[in-house]
Amino acid sequence: MRITGIELLHADGGWRTISFVKLSTDEELVGWSEYVETVWNPGLSPAIAALAQHAIGEDPRAYLALSTRLQIAGRLAAGGLLHQAAAAIENAAIDVAAKAAGVPAWRLLGGPLRTSIPLYWSHAGVFRATNPRVFDNLVGTPPLTDVAGFRAVGAEARAAGFTALKTNPVVFTGGGAVMPNPGFRPSADHDPSGSGRDYRLAALGAQLAALREGAGPDMDIMLDLNFSLRGAGLRRVTDALDGLGLAWLEMDGDVPEALAELRGRLLTPVASLESLHGLVEYRPWLEARAADVAIVDPSWNGVLQSLRIAAHADALGTPVAAHNCYGHLGDRMAAAFCACVPNLQVMEIEWDDVPWHDDLVTCPAAIEGGRLLLDERPGWGCDVVEEAVRAHPPKADPFRPWLTQ
Repeated sequence: MRITGIELLHADGGWRTISFVKLSTDEELVGWSEYVETVWNPGLSPAIAALAQHAIGEDPRAYLALSTRLQIAGRLAAGGLLHQAAAAIENAAIDVAAKAAGVPAWRLLGGPLRTSIPLYWSHAGVFRATNPRVFDNLVGTPPLTDVAGFRAVGAEARAAGFTALKTNPVVFTGGGAVMPNPGFRPSADHDPSGSGRDYRLAALGAQLAALREGAGPDMDIMLDLNFSLRGAGLRRVTDALDGLGLAWLEMDGDVPEALAELRGRLLTPVASLESLHGLVEYRPWLEARAADVAIVDPSWNGVLQSLRIAAHADALGTPVAAHNCYGHLGDRMAAAFCACVPNLQVMEIEWDDVPWHDDLVTCPAAIEGGRLLLDERPGWGCDVVEEAVRAHPPKADPFRPWLTQ
């Protein structure tokens, strides 16, 4: 079996673009993967197209060899963009290999250790607040106009069976709601010092309290600070949040030792590392004990490479969580990773979505009681419906910023 072509497809996802890799073979088997290109990784689609030339003619069933060749092809310009491009092709090859074997991808990769994957609702309430017109007009969900609206989101998460949710800081201003200084999106008011002066700590505490009131005492609530804080700002904000009983504080940084030092000062567990790529980047952070929970993205790293990262974390006694801010195919890819990881804590999932999202794939994964249930469908477990993708073209190109109004 040989790879004969690699094509990229894009669909409108409301507040983001949903993108797919289609990998064709000379035996008429097709492999799929999902990826995202947005404000934080512009140029990913051309990078995938450029690396695809190294995949044509290769056997997709030898996905380890293919992944290795793709990483070598980008070695002189190594970085997140080329790693994500190689991962997108690697993941499509795994889909083909599992289909050729007639088994789910997680069986091909050695699982399952579990057939029911614990989930947390990610960005709970955030996009409803920052993209109110999209949610009101397309999703049919009432927009959040003040902090009190998070109470209803917490209640919705509990009613849906979730036992965990995660949110981001949201500041309500006269011009609408914004995420203060996330640190990964260019903006005129970006504070590179990470002082945290744009955080209204009383309002942030009220946001978390509203979520807790709606979700109840048993819900695990996590807060993601992204790259927004550094130095004294990070200490000031995390000290203010440390006594709120959060399941974790999530943050990203540049220096493993600095995050490890901060972790040692806090009672609240620290989750991090989602922005890293490959075992070489993860290793110093894991060995510095920089995080209580290592977050791994199977779409950005490739599912096979992600398993290697999780194994290293396991050897050091660190649990992992799956970063998964994607669509239905991304859910199944992440679930295959989670099924094979002994040190899994939880998997992220986007719960809010546009009504046509289910039409983009043949079979969204079953989710019951806040858990994703594996099934025996070959490969990732679903295929992309090309007609539906083409019926919902992106409102702009795949470079469209993620949080545009």
